[in-house]
Amino acid sequence: MNAPENQTLRAQFDAAEANRDPMHLIVPDFNGIDLYVGNRQAASNPALLAQHGIKAVLNCALNLDLNLVDAPAPDSLNQTFGRAQLRYYKLGLIDGPGNPAEMLLAGYLQLSGLMRQQMPTKITYPWPSGGNVLVNCRGGRSRSVILVSLFLHLERKDSFPTLAHAIDHVRQMRQLDPVEWPSAPKPILVEAALWAARAAQHLRALEETLPMADRT
Repeated sequence: MNAPENQTLRAQFDAAEANRDPMHLIVPDFNGIDLYVGNRQAASNPALLAQHGIKAVLNCALNLDLNLVDAPAPDSLNQTFGRAQLRYYKLGLIDGPGNPAEMLLAGYLQLSGLMRQQMPTKITYPWPSGGNVLVNCRGGRSRSVILVSLFLHLERKDSFPTLAHAIDHVRQMRQLDPVEWPSAPKPILVEAALWAARAAQHLRALEETLPMADRT
């Protein structure tokens, strides 16, 4: 693809993003949790997150760091650190080549785990368990889309028997323009997610061979 074609596609992508809400509900009431996909603007907007009852954010973009700290620690000496109003998780994916496929498997396990994580009753863990979840990346159109698609395929096999079914659903719910689909998500991320799906299914099959007492 030559430079003018790239510029035309970039302009189309920018126009589509400008006309799209920063985040969308992908699956309502997933075991009591609404699951959203969004972009950098959504993840960095505390008022918007609170409006939708979002209590946990999973940022899966390596090249996007967010400072959500609203309770700076008193021993911060250089850059501020401390707690945010919500639970914040990070998975550093590259939007293109460079990710080991294992990172998509790790992302699935992280998303599945954070949705079931139970907060201890300690002052150092001031957040409630549960609440709705946002998965974001920079544009909310590639990395977050593939991760949530993988999650749906593995967790709701009856509704999404293939990864492609799940991707189609997330694209539609996220209101991605068809012109974006060839790179939303990136094909190399789809390949990694297919590997991750097979690996997750293999792990489940292995677990089923364990004695009941050894299963988690």
